[in-house]
Amino acid sequence: MRFAIFLLCTSLFAEKPNIVYILADDLGYGDVQCLNPQRGKIATPHLDKLASQGMTFTDAHSGSSVCTPTRYGLLTGRYAWRTRLQAGVLDGGNDEPLIAADRLTVAGLLKAQGYSTACIGKWHLGFQSKSSAAKGAKKKGMGNGGLPVGAEIIGGPVTRGFDFFWGCSNARTMSALIEGDRVIETIEPITMLPRLGKRAVSYVKEQASAAKAGKPFFLYLPLTSPHTPILPTPEWQGKSGLGDYGDFVMMTDAIVGDMLAALDEAGLADNTLIIFTADNGCSPQAGTDKLEKQGHFASEQLRGYKADIWDGGHRVPFFVRWPGKVRAGSKSAQLICHTDFMSTCSEILGTKLPDNAAEDSVSLLPALLSDAGSPARTVIHHSINGRFAVREGRWNLCLCPGSGGWGKPGDADAAKQGMPAVQLYDLSTDLAETKNLSAEHPDIVTKLTKQLEASIANGRSTPGARQTNDVEIVIFKTKASKQ
Repeated sequence: MRFAIFLLCTSLFAEKPNIVYILADDLGYGDVQCLNPQRGKIATPHLDKLASQGMTFTDAHSGSSVCTPTRYGLLTGRYAWRTRLQAGVLDGGNDEPLIAADRLTVAGLLKAQGYSTACIGKWHLGFQSKSSAAKGAKKKGMGNGGLPVGAEIIGGPVTRGFDFFWGCSNARTMSALIEGDRVIETIEPITMLPRLGKRAVSYVKEQASAAKAGKPFFLYLPLTSPHTPILPTPEWQGKSGLGDYGDFVMMTDAIVGDMLAALDEAGLADNTLIIFTADNGCSPQAGTDKLEKQGHFASEQLRGYKADIWDGGHRVPFFVRWPGKVRAGSKSAQLICHTDFMSTCSEILGTKLPDNAAEDSVSLLPALLSDAGSPARTVIHHSINGRFAVREGRWNLCLCPGSGGWGKPGDADAAKQGMPAVQLYDLSTDLAETKNLSAEHPDIVTKLTKQLEASIANGRSTPGARQTNDVEIVIFKTKASKQ
């Protein structure tokens, strides 16, 4: 395989940390109370506690404003728009895996360094089935949720660097519970989230002895909440006073609390690096209009929601706790992206990544260990309709006239209204992206556009040998994706 060779360098740390990465699904930046004390009405005590115990990144972004491409970038360190997925998400049926079989993942990297690796939760990166019954189910529109017990999946997490998988294809196909490469049970969707939480706690307990003996673990915990269907269990219904969505966010927060408690009880907290974040902004399907009327703004003061190219689509909560390494109660305004996880792990372990891996990944370790942070970098955003944005420093250039997604005005309506073909915002003075400065600063528009063009041409946005994209990349798209 092309990623089989690693160069071992000298690690900065005497002991390899356990790593837990919790990824919420469709949780807005403003859904976490400590990030939105004035305009947030949902209690999130466990996330607030986690933030107080580590570092809060206030300018953290998902690689896309929808989930499949974000997950690809998180696990590979490469933007998903370099693949065949140029817009939208995988449909959750019999999808060809988006991560190529010969591409290094962060799970594969950690496994090669002696880690036990597990994915517990929502995959949504594609797999297929050998079952003819499953194929029949897909034809009926049931997708992977219609897989029968015993069906075998191919191209799933256990073929992409994970020793263990326990979960489902995606949040809309939660009736098929998969372990490893087999469907083991059919369940009611409302039970999926609590079962994921319990299985993750069990996994920590199972790994405790080995971890203490020098065999660390990596747990990737991509939750199914608070994505639709919004399904708080009876004990959480009515807790928030804001309806089912608020209740579901509180339930998600409680799952985080259970994980923190499990690490404490297992005696692993001091040597565990734990990250909590989300795959994109809050979905309008959560009833954001109603929530705002109740005083809760899931995007805080940011413009847009899930699917949009504006910041509300992809600026996400991001907390990192690593006792003794990351200063408790610290904050960083460093611009970061989910793709940075892989290079961060590589630097922690003292390994050198091959040139054909993690092409869009920048290590966060300097920022984690010092308030001085890491060198300045550029982040490329992508919306559900395949629209690009380029962020550098205070500037955010959106290469479309409208939202690039579900927000209003959409690109077609914005064009009809005579709005400029591109949008440029100065986030240092206009975080809500209200004033388009593209006409006043054509030099910035040109500079950032050329940076995007260079990142595409080089097959990477970081230093290193030139790589190839999987498909031709079109910067200015003219058609919206199917939703």
